[in-house]
Amino acid sequence: MNIAQWYVSRGRITRRTFWLYYVLPLALLGILASVADLAMGFAELETTTTASSASAWYSMGPISIAVTVLTLVPSISSTVTRLHDQDKSAVWLLFLLLPMIGWLVLLVLAGFIPGTPGHNKYGPPPVGDRVQEPGYPTSYS
Repeated sequence: MNIAQWYVSRGRITRRTFWLYYVLPLALLGILASVADLAMGFAELETTTTASSASAWYSMGPISIAVTVLTLVPSISSTVTRLHDQDKSAVWLLFLLLPMIGWLVLLVLAGFIPGTPGHNKYGPPPVGDRVQEPGYPTSYS
């Protein structure tokens, strides 16, 4: 997978590809950008604790903002291609408009629900990164 295919994915991708090539690297980039912002003093992290509650507040710095903007397209395109693997359209991204639970609904749909077997309207099933089952004999004689 080259950088152009990674940046704007098309067709269908498997859950394995979604997690290993998109979610984990993008999460790692976000964490590293936040740590860099905090280390350079560009961002603030404030925590407040009382006897009955605790809260934390983080303000993004310029590195985190740049990483977020630069990785917005691959995160959207990977989610759409996972939805395509399930024969769902990109309209399902509208779940992101639901406060608090929209991202969770999309994470479950894209990350945990398997794709449709066989062809669908978005193309053939992805096979390049699936683990091939060994050919076991059906009978022992």
